[in-house]
Amino acid sequence: MTQNADHTALALPAAAQVPETTGSSTGRLIGVDLARGLAVFGMYAARVGPDPSQGGVTGHLMELAHGRASALFAFLAGFSIMLITGRRTPKTGRAGRQAVAKVVIRALVLLALGTALTLSGTPVEVILAFYGLYFLLVLPLHRLAARPLAIIAVAGALVLPQILYFVQHALADAEPGGIWTWPAGGDGILSLLFTGSYPALAWIPFVIAGMAVARLDLAATAVRIRLALTGAGLAVLGHSGSFLALHLVPGALTALGESGWGEGGSAASAWWSDTWGYPSGSTPAGLLVASPHSETTLSILANTGVAIAVLVGCLAAVDAFPRFRRLAHPVIAVGSMSLTAYVFHVVGIRVLGIKELPGSPLHVLLGFIVAVTVLATLWSRRFRRGPLEWLLAKATKPAQLVH
Repeated sequence: MTQNADHTALALPAAAQVPETTGSSTGRLIGVDLARGLAVFGMYAARVGPDPSQGGVTGHLMELAHGRASALFAFLAGFSIMLITGRRTPKTGRAGRQAVAKVVIRALVLLALGTALTLSGTPVEVILAFYGLYFLLVLPLHRLAARPLAIIAVAGALVLPQILYFVQHALADAEPGGIWTWPAGGDGILSLLFTGSYPALAWIPFVIAGMAVARLDLAATAVRIRLALTGAGLAVLGHSGSFLALHLVPGALTALGESGWGEGGSAASAWWSDTWGYPSGSTPAGLLVASPHSETTLSILANTGVAIAVLVGCLAAVDAFPRFRRLAHPVIAVGSMSLTAYVFHVVGIRVLGIKELPGSPLHVLLGFIVAVTVLATLWSRRFRRGPLEWLLAKATKPAQLVH
């Protein structure tokens, strides 16, 4: 069974709901929601779609969603942090302190909600608590300009996966207790940082990269072209680098095969696909793969590149083709209420009694997509925010008391 890809830029407001004060057009904000809506559909495919290991056209399409949708959500979460705290120019004074307080409150709500959903026994590997920690970890960087943010993101991608490998290896034989594993059965601190499905140590580079891109003048054609080339370059570098490493480093593929990987398929596909398995942490050769959810440097580079390319494509399409914007409105509506869409699918999986994730027939996936699209489209005609987004906004009201 393939590991679940579970994600959202969840608890931060949809881009179309955040007023820009720097001259960006509404279209560019809608483009962010379009990217987020596509990520929601990718998340659904990774959860309630057919297993990619079945092969064929359907299997390959499902495989494209695994890991890449989660990276896109994490990337867009960084973008959303900057929308709250000041996209092109950081908010200062009381407005700045209130913006920081809003992000902190949202992060704490995510931590609580994610823990509650995990303790409910859902088969979904809930990412909400992880996201809450990501926001708290990167928030001190919100005043930095694009260049230092990009440098930190690259440095994090180069260094943190190696640190994570050694930490996980050291913890393999340890028996931590107390606050490190609280709450029992939930997302303890060690899980959130190191050992869980989405360890912060390997995922915050995505968030910081999104913060860096948010700082740029996305109205400028030259900036978009550079971003598109950067995204394509990172994707090629990550995947081709992994392919070459796995085939040129003596014994790499053999070491992977002996490390406990292998849920079906060939280790040679680990440069791009997760249908074969995940690193057990017992061999350094696992650091050479770029498969989704492998938490390696090459994986982070590749998936960051995909996220950048998708965002730029959505921004350009929405701005250039007004008719396309109207046609894409249902997807944009889904992206504008991503927290609601996320909880909707978690609840749906539990109510329907789905246990194998992924592995459902294609019609189940289509049913989820149609249901959430209809819900979002109808809701957006009457209300500015999704239902859970509205509740989250109410929860951040105390931030207005900050002086």
